[in-house]
Amino acid sequence: CDPLATPRDPRSGRHAPLALGSFSFSHAYLLIKAVSPLFSSLFPSLLPPSRIVRDYLSGAPFSSYQESMYFSRFLQWKWLERYVAARDHVLPSLLVFQVCACQVRATGKMYACKKLEKKRVKKRKGEAMALNEKRILEKVNSSFVVSLAYAYETKDALCLVLTIMNGGDLKFHIYNMGNSGFDEQRAIFYAAEICCGLEDLHRERIVYRDLKPENILLDDRGHIRISDLGLAVQIPEGETIRGRVGTVGYMAPEVIQNESYTFSPDWWGLGCLIFEMIQGQSPFRKRKERVKREEVDRRVREDQEEYSDKFSEEAKDICRQLLAKDPKERLGCQGRGAIEVKQHPIFRNINFKRLEANMLDPPFSPDPRAVYCKDVLDIEQFSTVKGVNLDPTDDDFYHKFVTGSVSIPWQNEMIEMECFKEINVYETDGTLPHDFKPLPPPPPRPHKPPQCPPPPPPPVSPRPAAELHHKLQSSANVRNSVNVDLYL
Repeated sequence: CDPLATPRDPRSGRHAPLALGSFSFSHAYLLIKAVSPLFSSLFPSLLPPSRIVRDYLSGAPFSSYQESMYFSRFLQWKWLERYVAARDHVLPSLLVFQVCACQVRATGKMYACKKLEKKRVKKRKGEAMALNEKRILEKVNSSFVVSLAYAYETKDALCLVLTIMNGGDLKFHIYNMGNSGFDEQRAIFYAAEICCGLEDLHRERIVYRDLKPENILLDDRGHIRISDLGLAVQIPEGETIRGRVGTVGYMAPEVIQNESYTFSPDWWGLGCLIFEMIQGQSPFRKRKERVKREEVDRRVREDQEEYSDKFSEEAKDICRQLLAKDPKERLGCQGRGAIEVKQHPIFRNINFKRLEANMLDPPFSPDPRAVYCKDVLDIEQFSTVKGVNLDPTDDDFYHKFVTGSVSIPWQNEMIEMECFKEINVYETDGTLPHDFKPLPPPPPRPHKPPQCPPPPPPPVSPRPAAELHHKLQSSANVRNSVNVDLYL
């Protein structure tokens, strides 16, 4: 069987590219992307495979595709995907917290809605940070990083619709589920998934810079995802960056000292996280210890972390290597990135191929009846922002932020909720699908004498695809903020 084989257009008998949900072409793309560097190094005088394939497909195959019904179906889907969300709809004012659950009416898919209050963003001059987080989330497609599905606005807030994570964050599980900390096997499982998430970010040349327990969320199965990419930044190829950003106690020495870096702060953060998951406290500050920021920074730069009998020798070793003060000596910073970390002996029982395919069972599964967060009274509520007025000059920022759906998460939603299967229908006898058939012309009116009023034209039969059109319109509401139901 040819892995690149595609179905034939029933009208022309010619091959047509697969539509949404294709696995063959996505696998072929990954294969071509993987072998292109090797091919170029072996045959520098020849065009890379990706260029050869692109040049071929842009010729006769693409012309054939444009003439087929599959291209019309593709345009339908792109119209649905890019349908502009309503800008002026006001959500019900029942939200107290920054993040809530929401549901898409058209598909039933559940998400988390992160609201950024416009006045608060403007007062803190956070426009660049909010836009940066949104753009970074759009770039990343990883099973270990929260995905952005939609971005829209209401009268008072900017909204990011993200992967819903019902299992709480690691900070809650470390400190509020009995004895502080996890057993080593559970900590190592989470560390392996975080390592995969960092690998996906670094592949896009994105450094996260804020790895800490409260930014690691659990889903309803017990798998983790990295969240809150507000401090993440994309580093141009061949360059380094500076910036003293992060959370006190988790920032790497080179960040504290405002030195240049690339991805080394993330591997330092992973070391802090592994230490805290096992020990039940961070390596450079005790739980609820009142200490000045300068003292914590001094400990990070100068002190060596202390290990209790909770750590095995392998756990001590990986923490020491990840918490090396000099980034040149740090695990993950020797030129191979995540591969170095994955090859540490502590991960010998982790099959990373199966882990990345979501085929390993997590060591802990959240109880669907439990609420893994603090009491409502312990959570900071929104306060009214005074002295800030929104004006037309803010619209440019809002237009950049509000771009509606994100292609890959939106397509995954359509497939997962079976909307794609329901709509993507073709005739088997070589005729056009019902929704592609043009309406028949109205019958000619019979000639009548001028003195007689002409009879009303006969009613036109409803279009065979009326029901399908209704489904399409309903699916379009996926991106319309009017049709997002919010729940506490």
